[in-house]
Amino acid sequence: MKGSCLCGEVQYEVDTLSSPIMHCSCKTCRKAHSAAFNTCAAVKPEDFRWLKGEDKLSQFESSPGKLRKFCSVCGSQLISTKEGMPVHVLRVASLDDDPQQTPAFRIWKSDEVSWLGYEHDMPQYEEWHPNR
Repeated sequence: MKGSCLCGEVQYEVDTLSSPIMHCSCKTCRKAHSAAFNTCAAVKPEDFRWLKGEDKLSQFESSPGKLRKFCSVCGSQLISTKEGMPVHVLRVASLDDDPQQTPAFRIWKSDEVSWLGYEHDMPQYEEWHPNR
């Protein structure tokens, strides 16, 4: 699957997702994405490649050891990495190709905004998924 930022200066390729797709409503994701939640999935580093524009990437340490990587031209967030974690966290909405799956659950329900209706049968967790 290929993906890119809004302006197209940064492009990447992912062989496969390493986790189900999830919605994260934690305060950090909401602020970083200016949205009610972030849709993400884990991807192993060996299944992820930058195709173009790696030199255009900037990063921000949003919490100790967690780096959010984004295009320095348009600001689109693409992945995050964290010290000691065996996977990257991919921003699924930056994919140009269909991942052939839908979100499986929501995390950080405790931080969800009150003004958005979450009407569905998707499993939800107050904070992290129990198998994290």
